[in-house]
Amino acid sequence: MTQTVQLPLWLFILILLFAAVTALSHLLLPSVRWFFRRRLEKAVKRLNTRLKRPIEPFKLARRYDMIQRLIYDPEVTEEIVNYARQNKVPENVAFEKARDYAREIVPSFSAFAYFSFGIRVARLLAKSVYRIETAESNDTVFNGIPENATVVFVMNHRSNMDYVLVTYLAARDTSLSYAVGEWARVWPLSWLIKSLGAYFIRRRSRGALYRKVLARYVQMATAGGVNQAFYPEGGLSLTGKLQPPKMGLMSYLVEGYDPEGERDVVFVPVAINYDRVLEDKVLIAAAQRGDRRFGARISVIVGFILRKLWQRLTGQETRFGTAAVAFGTPLSLREAEQSAEVEHLSEDLMSRIARTMPVLAVPAVASVLLKEDGISDAALRSGVTKLFEQVPEGNRVFKGDALDLEVARAVEGLSARALIRQSDGKWHVSQDQTAVLTFYANSIAHLLTPDDAASAKEISATAGS
Repeated sequence: MTQTVQLPLWLFILILLFAAVTALSHLLLPSVRWFFRRRLEKAVKRLNTRLKRPIEPFKLARRYDMIQRLIYDPEVTEEIVNYARQNKVPENVAFEKARDYAREIVPSFSAFAYFSFGIRVARLLAKSVYRIETAESNDTVFNGIPENATVVFVMNHRSNMDYVLVTYLAARDTSLSYAVGEWARVWPLSWLIKSLGAYFIRRRSRGALYRKVLARYVQMATAGGVNQAFYPEGGLSLTGKLQPPKMGLMSYLVEGYDPEGERDVVFVPVAINYDRVLEDKVLIAAAQRGDRRFGARISVIVGFILRKLWQRLTGQETRFGTAAVAFGTPLSLREAEQSAEVEHLSEDLMSRIARTMPVLAVPAVASVLLKEDGISDAALRSGVTKLFEQVPEGNRVFKGDALDLEVARAVEGLSARALIRQSDGKWHVSQDQTAVLTFYANSIAHLLTPDDAASAKEISATAGS
């Protein structure tokens, strides 16, 4: 027992490394994790006291635990067996396939990342790019939703800034979980987005196993009270009009809903409009080609964000006009007809979004100039004033002197982009720029027709034309 044992130096170092790793994994790291988790739980508890809708335990569960719960769900297990039988592979291979899907979908929400980093960046970026206006009724709508209900914000998709804008506006009330597409699966953006509670979806995947894993995650999150936000249009509008709704996520929510359960699901229609959509010309070009291939690179996007943040921090004027957000009349899934089909519910929500759409100065100016090209300043202002009088009062973002100021800003901004030009004291649409003005006018076109109360199905039909 007391004899000396000689070892090569490399073997002695290796033994020390193994001992250190064992001590870390079995003694030190669990204690450190427990210490920080306890501090995090206390911080979340304090945070929940000021949120109107506290963060639910489901969202704070460990990602590993959520993945295990998802892949061992009975419905997922049944689909794993079906996948193995149909593809003639062992069940353990199908099981690993389901695990890969679960790892891809399940987020790793961090309350610290969301409220300490994400919200600050969202606030700074949103205010750097736009003057933000909200409908007076937004707080009333949100406060009227029962506390134990799961809130699902259903939004039109105009720009990738939609994510930033709504996250910032909802920050004082709750945290949101977004469904994001393949565009965000780029490191390190993917890590950041997952830490903010978003989950990835493959919009082009048609595999039954993938759809089942995604459906069960969405249903579990909804039953767990996770407040969510998604875009029924499925992608950015290429024309500026509202697009036909897609049924994917909506069908998962409806199919997994238990009307006898304690928790209701309340859909809040959210209408978003901009004086300037950052991606407008990219979207218009895609519409003219007839595809959905967008040429913007992640390096360009990151560069734009950093440049705007720097300009904001150094006190430079950086804003591109106004962005407006308005909440429509909520739709309770419990109060909806039990026989209502997903298609009917989707059309109803799109109709509520259409009726709530904020009317801003740039879309109004574009509408007037497309109708009557070559008009004076006075005639243009008069035309915009008449247009605002046409639309319901709840859709008017600006009134009185504020409207005159916004019209002047809109004309200045459109002129600076060379979309309109002044000749002999009259304003004209610049050559080859009609498509851009039409893109903005389309956002409010449905409010300027006699069929203001048209169903979402009719609106969707015009969107596809």
